[in-house]
Amino acid sequence: MEEKQINHTHNHIDYKDIIRLNSFVNPHSRMYSRKRTKFSAKGQRDFARATKRARFMALMPFVKH
Repeated sequence: MEEKQINHTHNHIDYKDIIRLNSFVNPHSRMYSRKRTKFSAKGQRDFARATKRARFMALMPFVKH
């Protein structure tokens, strides 16, 4: 029986990658849900952690005007 190959090329979300992070937040700087981003549970947690770090380090705004 042939085993399934799992693709482990998980794209790491980094807090310094502002362009990528901004593609997953709405115009009011709120993070999109898992339904919309299609992230796994771990991916969504990593995304939230990276977004919060970027906001704390003033790389991303908390609220857009």
